[in-house]
Amino acid sequence: MQIAEIELYEILKGKLGDKEAKTLVEYIEAKVEKKFEEKKDILATKIDIEELRTEIQKMKAEIIKWMFLFWIGQLASLIAILQIFFRQ
Repeated sequence: MQIAEIELYEILKGKLGDKEAKTLVEYIEAKVEKKFEEKKDILATKIDIEELRTEIQKMKAEIIKWMFLFWIGQLASLIAILQIFFRQ
């Protein structure tokens, strides 16, 4: 038992009795453990967060690369249109 559980046990032991207090503390402990197991998949660990940061950095680099490619394409098409316009 942990300190909080021991304190709870001591408080309940005076009011309910030894066996009932122990049973109640074990029940509460089992419920808390069950809730933790249910929520454990939802929690993000430091490793999960670091992987997410790495993925975001890769996406940023990819977006910047495509932005420059589109800017170059727009500039090339603008130059072509201006050349056609001024030749006539």
